[in-house]
Amino acid sequence: MKIAIPTTGGVLSAHFGHCDQFAILEIDTDTKEIVKTEMMVPPRHEPGVLPSWLGQLGCNVIIAGGMGGRAMDMFARSGVQVVIGAPVKSPEEIVAGYLNNNLVTSGNLCDEQSPHGEGNCPKKN
Repeated sequence: MKIAIPTTGGVLSAHFGHCDQFAILEIDTDTKEIVKTEMMVPPRHEPGVLPSWLGQLGCNVIIAGGMGGRAMDMFARSGVQVVIGAPVKSPEEIVAGYLNNNLVTSGNLCDEQSPHGEGNCPKKN
């Protein structure tokens, strides 16, 4: 299993599409242990690019603070599980919570009111 987490400054970024890097964590599903972590710089944020890129990397779980509706739909159509509302912690802490079924999440940190599904999420300058 591969889990992708958007990060800025080494911790979860508030919106998956406006991060500096993605932590891609490979998990041994039998032992529930992280066997490999890669930090990857994403391609430029354009509608549909990140779901396609993460799919090509073999990610089957995305854990984010918030995400626009279009990206969530694209992941759902591809069979990728999306977890939103994750806390601002290190990728390893987030994945440990996810694997142990005790990751505390809140609602989507992105307000879906804008025409682009980006809402009030912070913009990357």
